[in-house]
Amino acid sequence: MASVLVPLAPGFEELEAVALIDVMRRGGIEVVTAYIEDELHKDMVLGANGIVIKADTSIKSVIADDFDMMVLPGGWGGTHALAQNAKVKDLLQEFKATKLVGAICAAPFALKEAGVLSDRYTCYPSVENDISQDGYTPDEKVVIDDNVMTSRGPGTAVCFGLAIVEKLVGSETKNDIKSGMLLDYC
Repeated sequence: MASVLVPLAPGFEELEAVALIDVMRRGGIEVVTAYIEDELHKDMVLGANGIVIKADTSIKSVIADDFDMMVLPGGWGGTHALAQNAKVKDLLQEFKATKLVGAICAAPFALKEAGVLSDRYTCYPSVENDISQDGYTPDEKVVIDDNVMTSRGPGTAVCFGLAIVEKLVGSETKNDIKSGMLLDYC
């Protein structure tokens, strides 16, 4: 069974995180959420819109070999916390070398800060100015460049989840999920 790590930091975009987790789990992917440990925030992580999500484990206890992919939800607060966290940066670099990494919305900024953003990417409109790297592709919901996957924002989260399912499990499973969710886009 494929497995994906989703780190959550205070200020993460709830719709993106939950949509990604839901779609991946529908695809039979084991999804583990990890919180960024500090004095104020433990396993209960407050999102950008006031929704609290209980994470499965601490980022400190994560071992990259246990996962096939690492996916970052957006939200500026969460993105900045992820971009500044040494363990997250190390994991992103390790995943990029041998596995898959993904980011949506503002989170490609964290990929850039860790030195793992691909040549072609997409992100939330205007975040490309903070990323300041050529290769921004604004017209695609999901961009896959080598082993890095990026997406635009809350409205593309389900499509991003489906692209991850297709990459890790296959197109038949992706199409079954898409049909079951009554999606006529993506």
